[in-house]
Amino acid sequence: MIIRNQRLRPLIRDTYRSQDVQELRTFLQKHSTFQFPVLKTGLFPAAHLSKRGYYTGYDNVWVRDNIHIAHAHYVTGKTDVAVKNIQAFLLYFQKHRQRFEDIIHGNADPADPMNRPHIRFDGRTLEELNETWSHAQNDALGYFLWLYCKLARAGLAPLQPEHLEILGLFPLFFQTVRYWEDEDSGHWEEARKVEASSIGVVVAALDMLRRLLSERTIESLTTVDKTVTLELLDELIANGRQALTRILPAESIQPGHERLYDSALLFLIYPLEVVELNQADAILHNVEIHLKGEYGIRRYLGDSFWCANYDELMSQEKRTADVSQDMSARDALVKEGEEAQWCIFDPIISTICGLRYERTGDKPYLTQQIHYLNRSLGQLTGADSGFREFLCPELY
Repeated sequence: MIIRNQRLRPLIRDTYRSQDVQELRTFLQKHSTFQFPVLKTGLFPAAHLSKRGYYTGYDNVWVRDNIHIAHAHYVTGKTDVAVKNIQAFLLYFQKHRQRFEDIIHGNADPADPMNRPHIRFDGRTLEELNETWSHAQNDALGYFLWLYCKLARAGLAPLQPEHLEILGLFPLFFQTVRYWEDEDSGHWEEARKVEASSIGVVVAALDMLRRLLSERTIESLTTVDKTVTLELLDELIANGRQALTRILPAESIQPGHERLYDSALLFLIYPLEVVELNQADAILHNVEIHLKGEYGIRRYLGDSFWCANYDELMSQEKRTADVSQDMSARDALVKEGEEAQWCIFDPIISTICGLRYERTGDKPYLTQQIHYLNRSLGQLTGADSGFREFLCPELY
């Protein structure tokens, strides 16, 4: 196992007692590993940035990334952070609700991603950015709806008529674009295709909304002169589940866009819990066999983003540019086996295995949980990384 920071080595073990975990947590807290930069609005910019990193645009806010971070705060007991974040997103979508309404009413063409609700924006002002971007990302919208409803079910997010009116826009939007067969840019903001990872997020979101309405005995929502009923939600959920049954465990089976393995599917297992056990097992198997690397886990085979020598092959202004319309130039850079290995997936697999061990008591799950925890710890930056120590890198 590769351990990038040798100061962590004495704390990494083959088996952990509760006091070992607490010692590890205290050590990482001391070194600010869990410290997220946060804006006054409660939103999180994409990354810690030095001046040399401003060209990336990572000082902006992405909906999907923020929801994952807010959810992490929620499950670790920092509910105030999660609530402030989700409420800021509600204000953002209220401010720009016209994006939803124009598409729902047929006044804007969803084929143009700039017409869709923007999923990347200025988190300080809640204003949209002028630059062209791949905003056709149903998963990002689904993540917001999922977490807002989850927090509302826990009594942590407000649910007054004005809030319900905004929530009602989401299923109407998903109905209009026919999300179960809609080509979107998905988790990786790349070429548009019909992909299971996006469909699955929307299914989870609609299911969470339905549960919320049922628990509050709310039979329907009315927004933009249209009604969202429980029956409509059932129909939309069924359409998504049928699509997942056809596609999984692949990411996409669309001709010309086939992709058998994609680590974004892990999120359908956790935190969304939207796939059946056999589907989850197949996804985990595919990731471990085909995408797991020495340092981390590939997003998918042939992924050209930050492939080997990327900073030498791509100019700064092109490294994080929108490539959703044409990826051919960037894809020509990657060689087999030289895809970037990401650091977000090992913790997710560790969590999945930990939850399975908790539910079943089967020791192999505990072994796997510790294995992927230790890989995650090994990824933290060392003194020779060129960055501050003990940070969680995006990728290697």
